[in-house]
Amino acid sequence: MGVGDWLRRWPVYRQLTGDDRLGRGAAAQSARSHSLMPRTASADRVVHSVCPYCAVGCAQNVYVKDERVVQIEGNPDSPISRGRLCPKGSASKQLVTGPQRVEKVLYRAPYGTQWQELDLSTAMDMVADRVLDARRKGWQETDERGNRLRRTMGLASLGGATLDNEENFLIKKLFTALGAIQIENQARI
Repeated sequence: MGVGDWLRRWPVYRQLTGDDRLGRGAAAQSARSHSLMPRTASADRVVHSVCPYCAVGCAQNVYVKDERVVQIEGNPDSPISRGRLCPKGSASKQLVTGPQRVEKVLYRAPYGTQWQELDLSTAMDMVADRVLDARRKGWQETDERGNRLRRTMGLASLGGATLDNEENFLIKKLFTALGAIQIENQARI
């Protein structure tokens, strides 16, 4: 590279001889920075979500490409966080895509010492069986005076603060239909 080429690539020279007198645009841009593009530019779609960490409920934009999460950012349309995320929320992509994330159902039998993998269908059947068993064991048809109760004390629900209104509505309906009366949400604590 000759002196002339080197001079033309020098940002100060570009600033003094070009249209960018303040050096805030093209004059300050290197060849590498000129070729960079945002991680979100290649995304196929944006999915709206809520940060999973605390009770604030900051909205997130999840950028997806080929059904894989490529970036998670704060949603500027959120009245709660206005696009800002705390350090944990900013790192939530690692929670979803990190190599430490368990992607299979693991089960350890009572008194067992080893985890075993289960297929999702088997695990869901086990959960349903346990819910129905707990409901049956805790069922109260009437109280000691014969008043009709039709409830179970064998189930309870404690929802998380990052659940939205629709999810809380469905959880409340499910547990009420099961006869549970102890239904609470962590956001109220």
